[in-house]
Amino acid sequence: MPDRTFETSISSEKNRFATTLWSVILDARDSASPDVDASLEKLCRTYWPAIYAYVRRQGRSPSEAADLTQSYFARFLQKQFLKDVDRSKGKFRSFLLKSLNHFLVDEWRRDRAQKRGGSQLALSLDTEDWEKNFGHELKSDITPEKLFERRWALALFDEALSRLRDELVKSGKEREFDLLKEFLGQSSTDGSYSDAAGKLGLNENTVAVRVHRLRRRYAQLVREEVARTVVGTDDIDTELNHLLNVICG
Repeated sequence: MPDRTFETSISSEKNRFATTLWSVILDARDSASPDVDASLEKLCRTYWPAIYAYVRRQGRSPSEAADLTQSYFARFLQKQFLKDVDRSKGKFRSFLLKSLNHFLVDEWRRDRAQKRGGSQLALSLDTEDWEKNFGHELKSDITPEKLFERRWALALFDEALSRLRDELVKSGKEREFDLLKEFLGQSSTDGSYSDAAGKLGLNENTVAVRVHRLRRRYAQLVREEVARTVVGTDDIDTELNHLLNVICG
């Protein structure tokens, strides 16, 4: 889980990122490209816990919530469902939640009655693992909306962490990542790097430098993930601060 300590390492530079979730959706309306389909499915696999958590918090059983989540994403992949998407209306997570509510109120009944045709998504939901690790959240007084935002934010940070790991694996530093990842979301203290330094055969100063670089790169990747979900670069910092508050608050 991210900590406020790394927030200051996030650059305020207003970079432009070519690929956003909005652009994937807009391209999907008019394209039959396998790349677009793959991007949509990746989106679904990344953010299904947020959808599932929201539905569960509304009182649905695990099996029904899983069925609804599958059905929503299958519907989501249909071009007809995407035709009225307007990125100017705000953040991607807000759009997703609004469309989910519409689906739960109206489309679900029709889909159940018609046994739904068209696009299908073979999305494997590890709901058992979710229930085991996060089911306690359902017993709290957190609202469905707040739980959705929390799971959305954590999925975003997890995606950035996964990208960071992939980068280090490709450069032959998988063991370094596994030993140093625990320092990404916490403040360093004197002697805290000694164990990792010994296992890596490095001195503590060298490890401290590498942790600093990892934190900086992780912050950049988090920023890129946030940038993919908002309309413009001016919204990145506001959204990032909001998600940090959701997780840390």
